[in-house]
Amino acid sequence: MGERIRKLKKIRIHHEGTNTLVYSLLVIIAIAVLLWQFVDCKYAFWSFVAVFGTVWAIVLNFYRCPIRYYNGDTERTVVAPADGKVVVIEEVEENEYFHERRLMVSIFMSLVNVHANWFPVDGKVLSVTHKDGNFHKAWLPKASEENEHADVLIETPEGHQVLCRQIAGAMARRIVTYAKAGEECFIDEHLGFIKLGSRVDVYLPLGSEVCVKMGQSTTGDQTLIAKLPK
Repeated sequence: MGERIRKLKKIRIHHEGTNTLVYSLLVIIAIAVLLWQFVDCKYAFWSFVAVFGTVWAIVLNFYRCPIRYYNGDTERTVVAPADGKVVVIEEVEENEYFHERRLMVSIFMSLVNVHANWFPVDGKVLSVTHKDGNFHKAWLPKASEENEHADVLIETPEGHQVLCRQIAGAMARRIVTYAKAGEECFIDEHLGFIKLGSRVDVYLPLGSEVCVKMGQSTTGDQTLIAKLPK
């Protein structure tokens, strides 16, 4: 698609978590100061610092946003849209967009994974749709269709259509999608963000060559998950 455009901002902490991290840290510091000044038992102070400092560090880890660029050839390339683990590789009947069988690859994100999502392919965004739904555990098969989700339909330069679905889970209650219908999209760009653990499904044309296996760990924007048909 000609010269690839890189739009990523050089950030280390995702902007979705800036307010949460700043305000929570201020509250923790304020309470810690009060405990130190007005409570004689220093055990209470150190216990508070240890517990809530650990919690804050976990939240900080959750919102980290590493700067990544895919260094390989992007023609017919499908990269992992998320950090996590491959939990599904199977043919499914997709009757909402394609009305045909598709190859689905699903990546489950745990609480400790980076939760930024990347575009899996270069192309043009045909549509972006948000569907309300349930909040089943994200690794269950029914989560793909019944849970709240956001669908991004992309057409690649070679004419293949790829569907990327962000799925809410039992804990994830907010899906953020940056993709806009009609815009070009590129590997290395952020597609969106899912708060707390959940999963991302990618629907590929039959005949695609799968390059991952069940249970394999993936790195968003880095792991090659499939090659599209010629």
